[in-house]
Amino acid sequence: MLALATVGFAVNFWAWALLSPLGPVLRDSGTLGELSASQLSLMVAVPVIVGSVGRIPVGALTDKYGGRVMFVVISLVTVIPVLFIGYFGQSSYGALLVGGFFLGIAGTSFAVGVPFVNSWFPPARRGLAVGIFGAGMGGTAISALTTVKLYTNVNDTAPFMICAIALLIFSVVAWMWMRDAPGRTAPTASLISRVTANAKLPITWQASVLYAVAFGGYVAFSVYLPVYLKVAYQLSPSDAATRMAGFVVLAVIMRPVGGWLADRFGPIPVLSAGFGVVVIAAGFASGTPVLEHVGTAAFLAMAAALGCGTGATFALIAKSTDPARVGGVTGLVGAAGGLGGFVPPLLMGFIYGQTKSYSIGLWLLSATAAAALVLTLTIVRRTEESSVKGKATE
Repeated sequence: MLALATVGFAVNFWAWALLSPLGPVLRDSGTLGELSASQLSLMVAVPVIVGSVGRIPVGALTDKYGGRVMFVVISLVTVIPVLFIGYFGQSSYGALLVGGFFLGIAGTSFAVGVPFVNSWFPPARRGLAVGIFGAGMGGTAISALTTVKLYTNVNDTAPFMICAIALLIFSVVAWMWMRDAPGRTAPTASLISRVTANAKLPITWQASVLYAVAFGGYVAFSVYLPVYLKVAYQLSPSDAATRMAGFVVLAVIMRPVGGWLADRFGPIPVLSAGFGVVVIAAGFASGTPVLEHVGTAAFLAMAAALGCGTGATFALIAKSTDPARVGGVTGLVGAAGGLGGFVPPLLMGFIYGQTKSYSIGLWLLSATAAAALVLTLTIVRRTEESSVKGKATE
């Protein structure tokens, strides 16, 4: 079940990230006219915000209908915008935005997989299990490594057609072999009441802030790094996409590591160390150091830290939340993480348009990570301790 969920998450994230690597290519081709940095940022960010906000209802629906049904539904629905962009959406900037809007549905698959996987494992192993599932975010690496090459070497519809076929195959496999955990009980309360109740939990807003920084930082780099590397370091679109894939792969590998470390040492130490690394590395990268060795080391350090942080955040949720509420809480926290990835690309594009520099944006990331570090060591630590005491009393 864990393997099937991870594959489904990866395939959907592959679809979710299709537009990011094509951004520089479409701008240079001139088929969409002259695109500003802000327009390019908006194009790659639209799927992110839809996939983020959509996690709130999808997480609650997963609590009610189960992961098997929701994985199939999300995957099948995503096929439509993937084929629309491939065959019709590249005709104009407006059509790409419309296609990108509905492509965001693929991003909601995260809120399906976390409660599905969580229900199959005992509390002591949920951090590692959800971390392994979260490695499915490596679907963005599949997109980074294949989209531009297929687009330029085969034709402009190839990456979309292949992704659509993968989604269809997974939908069939999921329907035939996926099963929800035994003993799963569907909630009887209304969707709105459940979302409202989950939003009032202290762990929900605290984990939302942490995930907005950790996963939001990862998403922001995965969608904007090709543009950043091309402009700041004059790399070719293919080289920039390949380097972005390296960032993604490392973050993906470190996500289950973060979950495992959180199971072993606790979520708070792992989150604190991760945010501390981001503070230092982002501040260092703001000086636009030489990319080879020095700049690369800074970005890879951030990838490892952000990957660990995403894994540890959901270990924290599993440790501090009633299992029956995990889907709803995951939806809200996942939405915050996706929104955390929506804002930075737009901000970076706007700042660069005004100043011709990315330094301010990277310094803002460093300051944000510092604030998350303080929150982790104070309020979040107290929430975790009180939750553990409450469960011990029960």
